Amino acid sequence: MTPALPAGTATTVRDAAFAVFAHWGVDRMFGNPGSTELPMLKGLPFPYVQGLNEAVVLGMADGYARASGRAALVNLHSAAGTGHALGNLFTAWKNNAPVVVTAGQQARSILPFDPFLFAERATEFPRPYVKWTAEPARAEDVPLALIRAFAIALTPPMGPVFVSIPVDDWDRPCTMPALPSLTTRTAADPAGLAQLAALLSGARNPALVLGTGLANAGGWNAAIACAEASGAAVWAAPYAAREVFPEDHPHFAGFLPAWRERLRDALQPHDAILVAGAPVFTWHVEGTGPFWPDGAALALLSDDPQHGAALPGGIGVLGDPASGLAELAKILPQPHGPVRSPRQIAAPEPAMSAAHVLSRIAALRPAEAVIVEEAPTARGPMHDHLPITHAGGFYTCASGGLGHGLPAAIGVALAQPDRVIAILGDGSAMYAIQGLYAARDEGTQVSFVILNNRAYAALTGFAGEFGLNHVPGCDLGGLDFVQLAQAQGVPARRVEQVGQLDEALCWSFAADGPTLLDLRIA
Repeated sequence: MTPALPAGTATTVRDAAFAVFAHWGVDRMFGNPGSTELPMLKGLPFPYVQGLNEAVVLGMADGYARASGRAALVNLHSAAGTGHALGNLFTAWKNNAPVVVTAGQQARSILPFDPFLFAERATEFPRPYVKWTAEPARAEDVPLALIRAFAIALTPPMGPVFVSIPVDDWDRPCTMPALPSLTTRTAADPAGLAQLAALLSGARNPALVLGTGLANAGGWNAAIACAEASGAAVWAAPYAAREVFPEDHPHFAGFLPAWRERLRDALQPHDAILVAGAPVFTWHVEGTGPFWPDGAALALLSDDPQHGAALPGGIGVLGDPASGLAELAKILPQPHGPVRSPRQIAAPEPAMSAAHVLSRIAALRPAEAVIVEEAPTARGPMHDHLPITHAGGFYTCASGGLGHGLPAAIGVALAQPDRVIAILGDGSAMYAIQGLYAARDEGTQVSFVILNNRAYAALTGFAGEFGLNHVPGCDLGGLDFVQLAQAQGVPARRVEQVGQLDEALCWSFAADGPTLLDLRIA
């Protein structure tokens, strides 16, 4: 435990930094050590989670930050390590994950000579996918830069920040700065909430469209209360990266597609639409026509100013979406909308298909299991057959990049005690397969479930949008995930017949520590 250092205490940059970390609740560091970071690690007061690759490191930290609700601390190795991490740094940016990234820099005395492992433009390299970057002009300014980094990372909309620190700064003398106590949530203006209440209460058939920002704000119960008070149908926003509403609730209507025409058709029955914690809207392909149905009133409630700036009409209210929906539930009159009934999805036929596998995971999973998903081909079947029913029960990647899900599942498992089920495509898993080492090393309770269709099937399936009959480079046959897992100390099984599926899932879910299932699906 790092002892508290009163403001004004003469100390070293290292000890002041450790006091800053303790103030913000840091209890571990995610990294893969390099020479320019070694002095930082001297006397480290908390565990070091080693990732073998910086992309894995960033993915673990992202999952840990989102599941714990605290900022995660990452240490990268100069420019090369930052480069390895950039894909998952971009994902952390899109996920609004509060990750504080420190990166080693060469010694100040040799910076003018273009030394080996020199980051020439260290603060520019991770832009624009960080909220703030700095390389302090003086060693004694490093603790202040770290304080600012944590404050910015945790202020909604949350996101990653980056501080480059020369290797010779850590032993330099400094004065301990004062540590702030910040409240970072901003309540919506009451006049704006009154407009939203009028919109919902005056509607014949209102809809709520809920996104990742609501989950990040802890708005699960507020969403339920608002839906029930308003009588609204609830839709998950396109590509929501967190759980937003219980998917077995009578008011849950389904998942909006990222196609303008299809989204407009789905919302056509509604005469009032309130989007909370998401942009209006996220698109994947080009579309034409209005952004929402003609004749429907539109409103937005979000703590992200960019969501308001991009609003294509309607009412925009800036503020915390969780407290905003909770307040709406209090001021709305009694529900008057149509009676809702739960979605009805037919059970899939028993076969080694994504739909059947996901339905069996839903049936056999531990009650409080958390799902981490990076299997783009199976996202539709997952929506149908693996309902998310509790707060904190789901995490996925908001960026569309691969290589996040496997390490993120490890980070989520480190942040909470329940079993984590990582549902991964075979192509996705290979982006960060060395993360299995950290899963074993940390003793995490993760079931890695590989939906192995021997291809980048999401890409081949999407090819028709561009008139392609064949996409090169998408055949992934020949990978043996059992051997890849066992080589890193993770017990693993291959399942090729549907009759073997339930026993294998029960084995994995009951195991003490990580396991991997290589499920050969059609």
